[in-house]
Amino acid sequence: MTSRIALLGNPNTGKSSLFNRLCGLRSKTANFPGSTVEHQVGSCGVPDGPDLTIIDLPGIYSLRLELPESKVCADCLDGKIGDGRPDAALVVVDANNLPRNLQFAASALRRGLPTVIAVNMIDLAQRRGFQIDAAQASRVLGVPVVPVSARTGSGLDALKAALAATVQSQATPTPQIELPAGEPGSAPSVRWAASVLDAIAAGSTPHKDDTHLHDSLDWAFTHPRLGILLFAAVMTLLFSAIFWFAQYPMEWVDMLFASLGGWTERVLPDGILQDLIVSGVIGGVAATVIFLPQILLLFFLLALLEDCGYLARAAFAIDRVMRRFGLPGQAFMPLLSAHACALPAVMATRLIPSRRDRIATIMAIPFMSCSARVPVYALLTTLLFVGRPWAAGIAFIGCYALGAIAGIATAALVGRSVLRGSPTPMLLELPTYRLPNVVQALRISLDRGWLFLRNAGSVILSIAVVMWWLSAYPIVPPPQGATLLREQATQIMDRDAATAEALNAQASRMEQQAQQAGSFSGQIGSALEPIFAPIGLDRQLTVAVITSFLAREVFTTTVFVLAGAGSDAEGGESTTLDAVRTAKRDDGTPLFSTATSAALLVFFVLALQCLPTVAVVARETGSWKWAIGQLIFMSMTAYVLALVTYRVLL
Repeated sequence: MTSRIALLGNPNTGKSSLFNRLCGLRSKTANFPGSTVEHQVGSCGVPDGPDLTIIDLPGIYSLRLELPESKVCADCLDGKIGDGRPDAALVVVDANNLPRNLQFAASALRRGLPTVIAVNMIDLAQRRGFQIDAAQASRVLGVPVVPVSARTGSGLDALKAALAATVQSQATPTPQIELPAGEPGSAPSVRWAASVLDAIAAGSTPHKDDTHLHDSLDWAFTHPRLGILLFAAVMTLLFSAIFWFAQYPMEWVDMLFASLGGWTERVLPDGILQDLIVSGVIGGVAATVIFLPQILLLFFLLALLEDCGYLARAAFAIDRVMRRFGLPGQAFMPLLSAHACALPAVMATRLIPSRRDRIATIMAIPFMSCSARVPVYALLTTLLFVGRPWAAGIAFIGCYALGAIAGIATAALVGRSVLRGSPTPMLLELPTYRLPNVVQALRISLDRGWLFLRNAGSVILSIAVVMWWLSAYPIVPPPQGATLLREQATQIMDRDAATAEALNAQASRMEQQAQQAGSFSGQIGSALEPIFAPIGLDRQLTVAVITSFLAREVFTTTVFVLAGAGSDAEGGESTTLDAVRTAKRDDGTPLFSTATSAALLVFFVLALQCLPTVAVVARETGSWKWAIGQLIFMSMTAYVLALVTYRVLL
């Protein structure tokens, strides 16, 4: 029989890290019925004990706050949602912040569930000279207390044994010191936590050697001006590192797909099937998968920054800037999560109490650069700065900065016109500085990468096949000029093979241009080209931009299928980037000039090319006028600034 354990704790206690240690990859993310608040559920095996199902609930400061996360946690403990009341609770407290964490533990103990308390980050506390008597703590609190370190894995076996014993005995808490009636932060709760701490940590004297260093770092990272400059420097280094280190695995992935395409061409006979597999499936999928190393590295580095405690300091520094533009401090987390995906970020604004602040944040969220934009940014910055990863990295951070600036400016515009008022203040706890957990960061990056492939895979493959069909049909007869070139090549083949080969290659290019222009995709692109020609797009790029409104990441797939389908005309295997880099327009000029690439980059930063986001915005704001207005405003802004960029560079 499986027993259910509710995992509780304050934010920044390492609760989710402990969950991952206990459950590993045997977990899944879900929402409780009727709630957008996410929780994770995983299985944990105990030798010679019951199977445990761990429910990782959101980090909260109190079970009685008027917030969705607090209500979800309280309802879960009371058995109002899920599969009834849990069999036990596992409360995680930070050994370096026990005065506050113990207050939350008291409110959890009052629920009367069989409980185990895990004192996390004990290794960091011990290095600072802080000792806890676990046996005395168990007697005082009336529940098992187990020191653990989610970062190193120490104490996990003892924790599993304590959970198994508690589930089997169903012993309820029997604290020696009467639990306080007040919630965390109240005077009775503070006094109770101090009494418990005196009893379980008597004689301990934490070292103060690192206090000056930590205070100095906090002063620098949270400074209103220096903190912003440091944040910009950190992000610039981060994105430059992404381009620098990801270029090697990208080249390996590129060569792998090129070899796979070449092998498929040799195995399959010439015809429709070969063209579909090579140009449609392999080429289309490669155009997006090639950028997976950059996505993985991005989330890995961001996870390290969050785990070491820096991102919370950056949030504090940026909050001062956000408030000047009418955004509340609570908007930071939705805006930060929007860099993964705008959909959960928009839903996360439910945690913002003020409707005025909530709508202002929703108006800014789609400007944040989500992971779907990463392949497009990577392609265009690579084309703009060939062989210069540092320059590409700076351009990459510029895309994120432009999106953030546009979002903040939009929030200010809305807040000073249709949503007048002042944003509510933000309360933010700065977590303890600690060495980041590399294994946990790897797990997060792999999960994000798999989520990207899983969500985008079906869309990418289907659109790649559709775009191949649109570009392959109707079949256009070869132009007369190409026929004459092939006849000339046949006549001189015996005496001048090199010239004959060059003539055949030229004929192939003419045939491909004629096919592309006369195909369904060419006809669509030609019809819509006048709209996008002012920002430097031809019929091929026009079709690619139109399809990107279904999903931004398929832009690279569409470009390769349309422009790179015949890139091996001159013989040999061509990689994905080579095919796009050397693609030509009908007049023989490069498909991606500097001005066109830069204009496209600006367009993709600012345009709302995500129809599901429009639907979610309409649902969360309660009106389609906000959603449609946002779509029109962002599209117009993207077009106008792309036009300015193109004309200036041209």
